[in-house]
Order: sequence, then C-alpha cells, then structure tokens
Amino acid sequence: MANHHYKATITWTGNLGSGTSGYRAYGRNHTISIDGKPDIPGSSDPAFRGDKMRYNPEELLVASISTCHMLWFLHLCAEAGVVVLDYVDAATGTMEETADGGGHFSEVTLHPAVTVSNQSMADKANELHQKANKLCFIANSVNFPILHQPVNVVRNSG
Repeated sequence: MANHHYKATITWTGNLGSGTSGYRAYGRNHTISIDGKPDIPGSSDPAFRGDKMRYNPEELLVASISTCHMLWFLHLCAEAGVVVLDYVDAATGTMEETADGGGHFSEVTLHPAVTVSNQSMADKANELHQKANKLCFIANSVNFPILHQPVNVVRNSG
C-alpha cells in the first residue's frame, strides 16, 4: 500500500516581549503554513487564553473529521448512484479536561444534512455514512467515537 506524507510549518507569533516568562506573559497566537496555500491563523481556545478570532486545534480536529467524512461520503454516493445536491454538516465535539490540566476528546458528532435528488436514494445515502466512517483516514486515527445524526432532504431534480 502507498504511504502519503504531509508537512505543515507552525510558527509561534505570541512573544509579547518577554517570551514565556510567565503564564500570562505570552500570547497563544501562531500561524499554520503549508507550501503554496494560504496561511491559517491559529491560537488556543479562549478558555486557555487564546484569541477567539483565530482557529484553535480543537476546532480544526472537529473540522478535519467532518471534512474527511464528507469527502468519503460524496465518493461513495457517486459510486452508488446516489445524487447528492447539497451537504452541510454542523459537526460538534466534546473535550474533557483532566485533573492534571490535560484533556481529551470524548466524542465528535457529525450532523450532516444531505440533499439527494430522489426519495429512492435516501435510505442508501444513510447507509453510506457508516461506510464513509469506516474508510475515513482521520476517523481511523482517533481513539474516541465518531457519532452520526444524518438528515436527508429530497429535492427532485426534474
């Protein structure tokens, strides 16, 4: 099987003049850079002194799971003859802090609202969410459950 390699450069931009001389002395801002693509402004969650206007790692993890699932789902639908006209996922994730100051995600729930072109495709579309979850590279890389609460909408294309 093939191996795929990915590279990202993370540059901390939060030195406010005295580095990490104290917990409140530095910013959490950073830039995520990938060659040939626009930079992503990052920070920590505002609960951890981050900038609420920047993306935090927890949000990006939820977005990665949702995006991977969507791309596999669309692929599987195309193969199965299920015509998807629209897809929106309001994904959510729960992270639990631990007594030592760390934490972990306990679950991510995907809420894809999928519009298909014909009522006869709705059941097959729902089935394909489970297969997409089994194939998703990101879902296979995490140690917490990824739940699905799909909703189908039918819009006849004729």
